[in-house]
This record gives sequence, structure tokens and C-alpha cells, in this order.
Amino acid sequence: MVRDYPDWPNCAALMFACASRYGDRPALWAKRAGAWRPTPWREVGRQAAALARSLRARGVAPGDRVVIVSENRPEFPIADTAIMALRAIAVPTYTTNTPADHAHILRDSGARVAIVSTAALARRVLEGAAEAGGLDLLVAIDDPGETGIPVLRWQEAVADPSPPDDIETEAALIPREQTACLIYTSGTGGAPKGVMLPHRAILSNCRGAFDLLRPLRLEDETYLSFLPLSHSYEHTCGQFFLLSIGTQVFYSAGADRLAAEMQEVRPTVMTAVPRLFEVIRGRILAQVEREGGFRKRLFDLALRQGLKRVQGEPLGLLGLVDPLLDRLVRAKVRARFGGRLKGIMSGGARLDPEVGRFFLALGIPVMQGYGQTEAGPVVAANPPDRIRIDTVGLPLPNVEVRIAGDGEILVRGELVMQGYWNNEEATRAAIRDGWLHTGDIGTLDSDGYLRITDRKKDFIKTNAGEMVSPARVEGVLMGQPGIAQAVVAGDGEAHLVALIVPAEGADEVAVTLAVEAANKRLAVPERVRRWKLVEPFTIENGLLTPTQKIRRPAVLGRYRAAIAGLYRERGA
Repeated sequence: MVRDYPDWPNCAALMFACASRYGDRPALWAKRAGAWRPTPWREVGRQAAALARSLRARGVAPGDRVVIVSENRPEFPIADTAIMALRAIAVPTYTTNTPADHAHILRDSGARVAIVSTAALARRVLEGAAEAGGLDLLVAIDDPGETGIPVLRWQEAVADPSPPDDIETEAALIPREQTACLIYTSGTGGAPKGVMLPHRAILSNCRGAFDLLRPLRLEDETYLSFLPLSHSYEHTCGQFFLLSIGTQVFYSAGADRLAAEMQEVRPTVMTAVPRLFEVIRGRILAQVEREGGFRKRLFDLALRQGLKRVQGEPLGLLGLVDPLLDRLVRAKVRARFGGRLKGIMSGGARLDPEVGRFFLALGIPVMQGYGQTEAGPVVAANPPDRIRIDTVGLPLPNVEVRIAGDGEILVRGELVMQGYWNNEEATRAAIRDGWLHTGDIGTLDSDGYLRITDRKKDFIKTNAGEMVSPARVEGVLMGQPGIAQAVVAGDGEAHLVALIVPAEGADEVAVTLAVEAANKRLAVPERVRRWKLVEPFTIENGLLTPTQKIRRPAVLGRYRAAIAGLYRERGA
């Protein structure tokens, strides 16, 4: 399969070209009235062009910012394409945003038009808009209820039956350097900044991902989209890249439906964040413990043999029974993901290598990658035929990576952002001499594989001068079945302490055993001496980002007194 990435000048042109190429082939799937229903490619192109004409008729001009607030559904990429086709700038935002979050983004971006899916989301956007100076137009996918401002209904906006030829012709003239979107970083601390991603950054990522994943022989693929499309990872990879190769995209109804949807959709490719793997691993291990006896021994043997294969060790005589273990054990694990996976890419946060090896050993092709919004977002990923799960893989073929003298990862290439919207000072700090300073610390090995240590600013320095990576310690803790979430502290102290959210069904004894097991894997300065059980970190309580990353500064601030108490215990 050959793709036309060098010939596509922008993301809108990509989408219209695919609409022409694939015609009546299903493109986007969503569940309506209990059944999966497709939107064919031809209809994607027609609706995007119709919406573009409607927006232009209501005053949207080149360079204008248009906010999209929607869960994952077919209307999202259609709206995205329409906005970009007008040389306007799409501003995807999280459905979990508060009115204050919306106010910040509307005020900072200067957007005067918002495309919103549900009535509940419309209320929050309008409340934020009132604080930010108002909106000129609300495009409502569903009935928005009372708004007090001009409303354009989706069905009216996309009603024009004309083919997309005129809009497609105009879109072909948009240069790669034109800003495609503003992605506001979810951030683990501080006010979100608008990352200006030009079309070249997204197209460069698509081309790099296509080249890296050639061993998978991607052809007629099926993808289950559940990470928010407002995040650059899903926006670039789950939307533009996978659609560029003709993938049929199924939109999940939410995390609580994901397990059932994997059985229904049976995806061949997926993207995920480490939290998904941690949760599924915990459930598998808990089930194995409950079953006990022969089934547990069989599972343990399959896992051990699988780990040997992953690590390149000989299987010995037990290799003779490995096909049987595959049918009895690994096939059941693969079935949890639908049974057809060619590959599942983990990104967004660090995947604990032990968790990654667990799934590889059980036949789930997990590939860890690395990136950030400012870089399109994908910088590196594991090639499917040469996975090293303790690394984030090789830089994409069209990306330069080097390590600065202080260990910081620097990135250069077409994938790098134009800068931060309305923030020249932050832009100058981030991009120097053409290199994006990522703020992450890492190393490149002799084969070019990249390892991430931590955020440059997040290291803990104990009072003995030891530098400790909290991400590593937290990853080891959360790799234990009894621990769901963890944050460690200890800057300027003699040792580390931890705030721990227990896994479902885990009591204090189970957490104690989990901490002890984790400490055996950690160096002396990394070990946790004391810990406290706390309530779950969630998006709703402000301690988790929309992509399931823990907001460490927020957690440490909220539990400052509890942490101090841990150090007072028994004179610690």
C-alpha cells in the first residue's frame, strides 16, 4: 500500500481525497438505537463541504478559530475537516472541561464560533462564553435547548446535497504551513497553552507512522476510538492517520462500554494509555487468583513461557506444550481485546515495562511510543517487528532526536509546532535553534532506541542528594495488582512516602504486600517507607487529566498536610 502524504498539502485535502477514493465504503461508525451504523466516505466528504459552506455563509473566515466540543462521534472529524477547508483553525476541547476551562480557551483563542454536540456540553460552553465575552454562533449537533445566541442546527448545516468539488478545489490550495489546529495542552499543572500545529506537523506524523508500521501490512483495518479526539494523540493518530489508510473507525460510547465494544467491533488496531493496560492486567490477575488451583498453574506457566519468548530465551522442552498453552490461556487474553489485534500502541504516559512484558507474553502486541502535543504529537515508537518494551522505540523515520548535555530530549523536524498561541515568551523557551526542548529527560542507546527517565522538573532530590524519578517509582507501584494509582513525595526528605489509591477490592493488607513487592524492585533511595490510602484521583476532582494522567502538583498540593503527617509518624 502506498499513501500520498507528500502530495497532500493539508489535512482537509487528505480527507477529501479519501472520500473520492473510497466512495461508498464505510468510514465512521457510531451506535444509534442500539446498533452500529456507518457513515460512508462519500457522505463524510459531502457533509464536510456542506458544513464549510454554511460556516462561511455565517462569517467564518480564514484564520478564525472555531471550537469543537464533542465526544468521539462521526460529526467530530467532519467538523474538523470543514473548519480546516476554510483555512480556519480548529480548536478541539475536552468534554470534561469546566465552564472556567472553556472561558480560558475561548478568551485565549479568540474563538467566536463553537460546534457542540449535546445540550449538557452546550450549557457549560455557554456559561464559559458568558465569562469570556460571548459567542457569535453555536453549531448544535444535538438539540441544545435554550441558548440565548444564534444557533445553527447540524442537520441544516450539512443539508446541501452538492458534491464537495468547490470546497475540495479550494482546500487543495491551502499550504502545509497553515495552522490546522490549536490543541490546548491538558497539562499536569498550570493553565493550558494553545499549541499551534500546522498541517505539515500532522501530515509528517502520518507519514512517519505509516513507514514505521509497515511490518503490520496495514490494509483493511478496524479501529476502536475511545481516547478523546480533543487530545493530539487521538486527533492525529486515531483520526487523520488511520483514516488516511482507509481504516473503518468505530467510536466508543465510553470507558464503561469499552470491554463489550472490543468484543463487538473486534478491532485490528488500537491506541491506548497505560492506565488501560494496568486495569486489565489487574483484573486478569485477580481472576486467576480467585480461580486458583490448576488454572492458576496453567496461567503462570503460559506467562513464564511467554516471557522467555519475549526476552529471546530458549523455551526448552516445555516449548512442546506451548501451542497448547496458547490455545488454553493466551487465546482467552487475546479474546478480551476482540481476538484480531495486529497492534496496540501505548502512549500519553510511561508504560511500566513489567506491564508491557505481561501483555506481550500473553500474545497482545503492545508497542510503546512517545511524544507530546508540541511535536505533532508522535516522536518515537516501537517498530512492530523489533519491540523493546522498556523503551519508547525509535524516532519516526522523518524525525531527528538528540540528547542535550543535561539529558533533555531535543526534537527537530516537520512535526514541531509553530509555537504557543499568543505566547511568544513560552515559544522562545520551547524552540531554540530549530530544536524543540521537550522538558523530558532520556537516553538513546547504541541502536537508536529512546528511553524516557522523567520530566526535567519533576525529579525528587532527597536530603542525601540522591536524584529519584517519581515516574519510575510510581510506575512500579502501579504495576502491582493491589495498587490503582500512586503519587510519591520526598523532595528534601530522607526517604520517599506515597499516596496510594487501592485497586478495586484491595484492602490495607493487599496494599501493604503490594508496596513490599514494589520495594524489592526499587533501589534503596527509591523505596517507599510510609504511605497513606486516599480517595481515587479523577477528572471530576481535578487530580486527573482527560487522558488519565495524574496531575502530580495538584495531588501534592491537596494532600500537603497528609504528606507532612507521614514524615511526623514515629519521628520519620
